Amino acid sequence: MGKLLSVVDLFSGAGGLSLGFEMAGFSILGAIEQDKWAAETFQRNHPTAKVISSDIRNVTNDALKQTFGAPDVVVGGPPCQGYSVCTKNAGDPKDPKNTLFREFLRAVKVLSPKIVVMENVPNLIKAKTSKNEEVVKIITHELIAADYYVNFDILKAVEFGVPQIRERLFIIGSKVRLNEYFPKPSHSENTYVTLWDAISDLPDIDSREGKEEMNYTKQPANEFQQRMREESRIVHNHVSMKHSKRTVERFKVMKWGDSVSDVPAHLKPYKRGSNGLLSEKTYDQNNRRMHPNKPCHTLPASFYANFVHPYKHRNFTAREGARIQTFPDRYIFYGKPTVVSHKLLEREERHDENYLCQYNQIGNAVPPLLAKAIALNIKEQIFG
Repeated sequence: MGKLLSVVDLFSGAGGLSLGFEMAGFSILGAIEQDKWAAETFQRNHPTAKVISSDIRNVTNDALKQTFGAPDVVVGGPPCQGYSVCTKNAGDPKDPKNTLFREFLRAVKVLSPKIVVMENVPNLIKAKTSKNEEVVKIITHELIAADYYVNFDILKAVEFGVPQIRERLFIIGSKVRLNEYFPKPSHSENTYVTLWDAISDLPDIDSREGKEEMNYTKQPANEFQQRMREESRIVHNHVSMKHSKRTVERFKVMKWGDSVSDVPAHLKPYKRGSNGLLSEKTYDQNNRRMHPNKPCHTLPASFYANFVHPYKHRNFTAREGARIQTFPDRYIFYGKPTVVSHKLLEREERHDENYLCQYNQIGNAVPPLLAKAIALNIKEQIFG
C-alpha cells in the first residue's frame, strides 16, 4: 500500500473539509485555525495532525514550510464576509477579513500542492474589492499565474447525500488539467436524505434535557444512520436548550413550516429589557419548525435559534446539527455548547469565552459528505 496523500487545511474550523478528504482516503497532515475551541475540536478528532492555533497572518512563509513541508493538497475556506453582497460597506479595505483570501493564496504559493480546494459562500461570485475588482477573478488569476488549471462552481449539498438545502462555492486548482473538476450528483429529488432520515434514531429528549455523553436508545433505521454511528458507542453533544415555559408553549402551537411570526400575538417574543412588552418585530427566519420528511434548511452558525425540532418543542441540539451536516457521531465538538453575544463578551472582557461554540463550529463547517465527493472525484483523476 502506498503512502497516503497528505492534506493541509487552512482556516480549518472544526474540520469538515478535512474529514471529507479523510473519508476519501487522504491523510490529514495539519491545519491552521485561529479560534481556540475550533482548533481543539480539530486536534482531538485528528490527533496526528500538526495544528497551528494562530491567525494565519502571523504564520511566516518559513514556518509554513517547516511545519507542513510539501503537502499534496491544500484546502480551506478563508472568511470573506467583508465582501458579502449583504454587508454594508462591502469591500472596505480596513476590514481584516478582506485580506484573508490573499493569505490563503500566499500559503498555496509557499506550499505548492498538486491540488487546491477553496470553499466559500455562493455570493463570493458577486463580491468585489474596494477597487471594483471581482474577488473570484483575483483568486483564479493568481492560481493560474502559479501554474494551476482552475475551475469553480456552486454545488448543492443535498445532491451528495447531505440532508440539508445548502449551497457552497468551490474553487479548484490543479497542477494537471482535470477532465471533470466537480463530482456528479449522487442524489436527486426522489432520493434526497430527509431531516428525519438523519436524526430519528437519536435519544428522545425535551427542553432542558440531554447530556454531553448519552447512550443510544434506538437502533439505526436506515443506511445514513448506520453510517453516522460507525465507530461510536455513545452519543456526544446531545444537550437541549434551556427554553422558558413560555417558549415551549410557543413551540407547541407551531406546525411544520411555521415560524415565530405565525404564532398567536400573546406568545410572540418580548422586547429585550421591556419588562413584558411584546416585540413589534418578528424575524421570519427564527424558530421555524422543520418538516421531518424534507431536507433541512441551511444551518447557519447560530442555528440553535433558527429551527424547531419537527416533533419536540425545542430547538435542535448540537448533535442533531452535526448529523444534518453529516459529521459522524464519533466526531466530538469541544468548547461550550453556546455562548452569549460575542460583542457582549468583548465589552465585558470575558476573553476566555470569546470563541466559537459547538453550534458555531458545526454551522460554519463544510458538510463532510460533500467534501468527500469532491475529494474522491479529484483522487480518481489525479492520483489513480
